[in-house]
Amino acid sequence: MALHRERHDGGKGSAKPRPIFARTPLNAPLALTFLAGTSRPALAIDLSVPFAEKASDLLGFLQNFELENAAYFGLFMGLVAFSTTTALMLLREQRRHVRLERALRGELTALRGVDDLATLLMGSERQLLVSWQGRDGEPRFEGDPSIVGDGAPAKRALAFGAWLSPADASALDGALEQLKQRGEAFRLTARSLANRFIDVEGRTIGGRAILRLRDVTGDRAELMAARAELAGARDDLRSITTLLDSVVYPLWIRDGTDRLVWANQAYLHSIEASDIADATARSLDLLGQKTREESSRQRKSGATFSARVTAVMAGQRSILDVVERPTPGGSAGIAVDVSELEAVRTDLQRQMDAHVRTLDQLPTAVAIFDGSQQLIFSNAAYQQLWGLDSAFLSSRPTDSEVLDRLYAARKLPEQADFRAWKAEFLASYRAVESNETWWHLPDRRTLRVVMNPNPQGGVTYLFDDVSERFQLESQVTALTRVQSETLDTLKEGVAVFSSDGRLKLYNRAFADMWQLPPDMPSEHPHIDAVIKACRLLAPQDEPWIDIRGAVAGLPDMRMGLSCRMERRDGSALDCTAQPLPDGATLLTFIDVTASVSVERALTERNEALERASRLRDEFVHHVSYELRSPLTNVIGFAQLLGDETVGELNPRQRDYTDHIMRSSAALLAILNDILDLASIDTGSLELTPEIVDIRSTIEAAMRGLEDRLAESALQVIIDTPEDIGSFVADGKRVRQILFNLLSNAVGFSSPSQSITVSARKSGGEVIFEVRDQGRGIPPEVKARVFDRFESHTLGTRHRGVGLGLSIVRSFVELHGGRIELASTPGVGTIVTCIFPNERYESPSDGRSGQNAVPPLAAE
Repeated sequence: MALHRERHDGGKGSAKPRPIFARTPLNAPLALTFLAGTSRPALAIDLSVPFAEKASDLLGFLQNFELENAAYFGLFMGLVAFSTTTALMLLREQRRHVRLERALRGELTALRGVDDLATLLMGSERQLLVSWQGRDGEPRFEGDPSIVGDGAPAKRALAFGAWLSPADASALDGALEQLKQRGEAFRLTARSLANRFIDVEGRTIGGRAILRLRDVTGDRAELMAARAELAGARDDLRSITTLLDSVVYPLWIRDGTDRLVWANQAYLHSIEASDIADATARSLDLLGQKTREESSRQRKSGATFSARVTAVMAGQRSILDVVERPTPGGSAGIAVDVSELEAVRTDLQRQMDAHVRTLDQLPTAVAIFDGSQQLIFSNAAYQQLWGLDSAFLSSRPTDSEVLDRLYAARKLPEQADFRAWKAEFLASYRAVESNETWWHLPDRRTLRVVMNPNPQGGVTYLFDDVSERFQLESQVTALTRVQSETLDTLKEGVAVFSSDGRLKLYNRAFADMWQLPPDMPSEHPHIDAVIKACRLLAPQDEPWIDIRGAVAGLPDMRMGLSCRMERRDGSALDCTAQPLPDGATLLTFIDVTASVSVERALTERNEALERASRLRDEFVHHVSYELRSPLTNVIGFAQLLGDETVGELNPRQRDYTDHIMRSSAALLAILNDILDLASIDTGSLELTPEIVDIRSTIEAAMRGLEDRLAESALQVIIDTPEDIGSFVADGKRVRQILFNLLSNAVGFSSPSQSITVSARKSGGEVIFEVRDQGRGIPPEVKARVFDRFESHTLGTRHRGVGLGLSIVRSFVELHGGRIELASTPGVGTIVTCIFPNERYESPSDGRSGQNAVPPLAAE
């Protein structure tokens, strides 16, 4: 180590550095050099020399050290302390590493021993370990992979479904997933497809998921196999018990003492018990005492009890086929309900008897021979057809004997070689399908013979006498010719289409009407071809669509059809389609051009009349409304003048004013009548039902005619019972009816005569009657007296527009009543108005009930 110091002499020149302390080291691995420019001393320390020498040199240095170098000295001392501390720490770490290495070597030796032990344990039995580092790490396999299967790779162990049962594979997949995700340990025993048991264990060790698969052998394997067989036997027993419970026949098991130990639901339902304990407690049993004793006796001898007995099942008497068989622990039995079978047998016998009676009623001869060719059944028609006696048929003759007898009686077709013909005929017993032939008998009868082999052996013969049918066919042919000639004489077009839509019959008028080609109808064309040819003259689509549907539609959808067609030449045809009983359809075409023209003219005339009537009604209605406004003004001003509020009137002016008011009131009444009739015609007039006091209504109608009554010196007599009461009607219209009747009676009565107004109730009706002593009505006028605008003076000063009685009749009919008129010339007239009295007013508190008043409206 060497330490040098340089000093400046303050500008007197530079001096060479003087060595303060210097020592040449033999080896200097570490050196520190401080440089402070040209004016700072340089210090070199060699740490390889002994520390005592370093201290003596340092003291010598300090003796000559100046104050301005104190900072460098402090830095130097810090470096010395740091180096010393670092060296001490290095020594300490070296000792610790030595100890750690010694411990690791010991642990490595122990782990090698553990590894040898684990290898020894792994090889002691067949097992396989699978480990994963982390959730998504690759699996590592250790152990014997033959546990999965001989020659199988280790990776196949994770394909659990390939070598484990489906249920165990699914459970193991779920457990392994929980182990890898949550670290949940598990242990279970799985069963391989080779029927071996595998002990499966999963756990986490040191951050790794470990799956251990170990083959179960020895006593534990036998125990697990026995448990599996026991579980399977229990499952089979449970399945059999469930199956037997679903059987509809009663089943039961008894012990050695004949005590019931098990029964299915059908048995419990039959004895009406909830369970075995309930049946035992109540001593319920399906079989009777005698039946149980007989069954016990036979079973003790080792035989099986089988019998048909009668028992009560669920409260109903039934017939049972009972079978009870002895078992090592007791007995087991079953009961089959054959009540329905017995009923079916009885019904079958009854039906067979009915069929025999039915066959006896058939006109077709029927004979049934069994497999031995003996007659077992023949109906009455068979005996009558061949004229065979009952004794012969009852002796069950063979088919050959019957043919021989019929041939001897010359009732069979003539044959050159009868034996060969009979042998061929009897070959039907060996036939598989039915055969049909025709026999032409010597007595000129024709028979249709059907030979039908029976499934149980034998043959059934059907002999149908078709002689009459041949005669009918010839007659039908003749009638068809007559029908064709008749149709050809008709002017209407006629065509008959069969059920398949083809033209079967037609007349010349049909072909001429539609201008069909001459050879087309004879070819029996389809309805589509006929429509295509006819549409050239009548192009409308809708009628032809309907006609095609009527002809070619479904049988259950065909219905009659009527339509009108207009052709290009202006003619009109009425078409009618009518289904026939045999499935065919009849089409008729009638030329209605003339009638259509007349109908069109009448329709146009009727429409013109209706327009004129509507125009008249609208005019009357409009004019009536237009006249009411000025007429109301006239009446108002006349009343104003008559009240003398604008000035006093002289007697003549007062008379004129009164005349204006009476005339205006009469005109207003006429206008109101016209408006009422117009409302009735349009159906807009509605009645307002209310309770109408009968006597008060008559008196109110009379008050409107007091002036005319006084002027004509007429007397009005009211004839009503004191307790006449009231009824429900439109009070305003009833007063208007009575007013018009009284006004008409006053107009046709002479001075000093009397008018009688009576009212009474009879049954469910209220009857008003107005009687006068006037001139009466002649018979020729009486028939039109209720018509509108019919006015007849009959020699009196009465004038009117002829609306009063018409309105009376309309109002009465709106109430659901009727009006009657009786008149004798020179004696007087009686007008009777009859109202229904079946409507009742509802109570005043508004409660609804039977007495509610329905609304009255114009009908």
